[in-house]
Amino acid sequence: MPSPTDHDLERLARAARRRRADLGIAMNDANAKKAGVSKGTWQRVEKGLPIRETNYVKIDGLLQWAPGSCLKVAEGGEPIPVSDMKEDGAPDVQKSPLPREVLDREALKTVQLALIATAKGTSAEEIREMSEQVVRDLREQGLI
Repeated sequence: MPSPTDHDLERLARAARRRRADLGIAMNDANAKKAGVSKGTWQRVEKGLPIRETNYVKIDGLLQWAPGSCLKVAEGGEPIPVSDMKEDGAPDVQKSPLPREVLDREALKTVQLALIATAKGTSAEEIREMSEQVVRDLREQGLI
């Protein structure tokens, strides 16, 4: 993946401002908090300034774009609105044939096995809690 300096952040800023206006989303603390970013982070995107790469997926969610769209725009591509993901044959969209519950359960099992193998002295309850948090984080980031 290109470094942030290889990205056209001004192109992303224009697209983000346009998308926010199209959606009628106010740039305020409440909306930023709902997305899991600060208003300052959101403003940085719209000013063409870099942010942590992990925050771009949160901006994707805020703008109702598929995960990875911000970086795709900054790399010269086009964003994929979430509404487009529901259409058959949507461009560059991969959908899992598995239901959400199955994806969550399989991710949970994988994380639990990794924790059991590496987290000596961790109680079963702690492993369960950590595993559930990892699955929630992956889901929030649009990775599962």
